[in-house]
Amino acid sequence: MNLILFGPPAAGKGTQAKRLVVAHNMVQLSTGDMLRAAIASGSELGQKVKSIIDTGGLVSDDIVIDLIKTNLPAAEAAGGAIFDGFPRTVAQAEALDAMLAERDSTIDIVVRLKVDDNALVERIEKRFAEQGRSDDNPESYKVRLAAYNAQTAPLLPYYATQGKLVEVDGMGSVEEVSARIEAALSEHVS
Repeated sequence: MNLILFGPPAAGKGTQAKRLVVAHNMVQLSTGDMLRAAIASGSELGQKVKSIIDTGGLVSDDIVIDLIKTNLPAAEAAGGAIFDGFPRTVAQAEALDAMLAERDSTIDIVVRLKVDDNALVERIEKRFAEQGRSDDNPESYKVRLAAYNAQTAPLLPYYATQGKLVEVDGMGSVEEVSARIEAALSEHVS
């Protein structure tokens, strides 16, 4: 099974992906994790990624797609992939579909965690006040949230027209959200 997990920063995607990994023997393909691993490896690709990031640039679609392509066989061998942070654009979604088609595979389901933006901002503000994490700066978070909403909006109809988009209420306890995701998988993936 291959699935895409959509949700804004702080929506709980990482937590839910980890639960899906355990429950379904899948591999989480997080673009952020893969970029950090490529840099840490010191490989030619990692050095290229590091130089782009160090100069404040954005890693190109080609590089991100290469990372996905490199990690896809291990995910398939394990039982499937959970795509987290990818795709972010329709062009990336089309590239992913083409890459999977070459492997006689497809995206089975796209799970969108529907969350309340205001509740997420409150969560981040509280966490920032308690822990002072720099990545939880409320103003930076609002920019990231707006960018996510703008980038993801065109992807929703792309997957909806394929009949793969399922929206799940992402508000509630970890267990409640996990149960909703499992119900969606049971209903929509054969």
